[in-house]
Amino acid sequence: METHLTHNDLMAMEKRLRGNLINSAGGFKSVSLIGTADKKKQSNLAIFSSIVHIGASPPLIAFIVRPDSVERNTLENILETGYYTINHLNESNYEKGHQTSARYPKEISEFDEVGLKSVYKDGFLAPYVEESNIQLGIQFKERIDLVINGTVLIIGQIQHLYFPKGCLCEDAFLDLEKANSITCSGLDSYHKTIRMNRLSYAKPNQKIEVVKMKYCE
Repeated sequence: METHLTHNDLMAMEKRLRGNLINSAGGFKSVSLIGTADKKKQSNLAIFSSIVHIGASPPLIAFIVRPDSVERNTLENILETGYYTINHLNESNYEKGHQTSARYPKEISEFDEVGLKSVYKDGFLAPYVEESNIQLGIQFKERIDLVINGTVLIIGQIQHLYFPKGCLCEDAFLDLEKANSITCSGLDSYHKTIRMNRLSYAKPNQKIEVVKMKYCE
């Protein structure tokens, strides 16, 4: 038998329970650490599972920030400097990454507090997570305030992309599984992935085929 909950049922739930349910009902999500620093070089690191692809021409990526009615160091630093990094989680750093969801004062760097190493590369103004295998350097482009619930959509343009050798296919598909990136569901459940297959581009009246992956070295 299936369970059926209506909107009224959901709204009648205790807030934290409803949050757990709705966050997990949306399905598996990308999960990354966003690294920032203010103009005084005070660094900040926070975990986000709301990162989404916006477009490839130009290469745009976005994430959601909770309402800024309270101090949001990540948002403040991005608006102050215009730069931030997105760093994938993997099996070696996800527990430390999860700890960055705790609320630390601005003067305390989550890098230091949880035991992850910040690294600056190629003159970029925001810190990367050294332990992350896939790292993106992002330039802030647009802020959209969502009236419906007070959250903020931050859109940025990819300026730098780092990943391990041997993870890029000849058709430019980046193999996240080979790079050991993980995913999440809900607010606190982390998962490794097992790819079933890559499938060919879908066209009417054309049979779907399995894509054979060939890697660049």
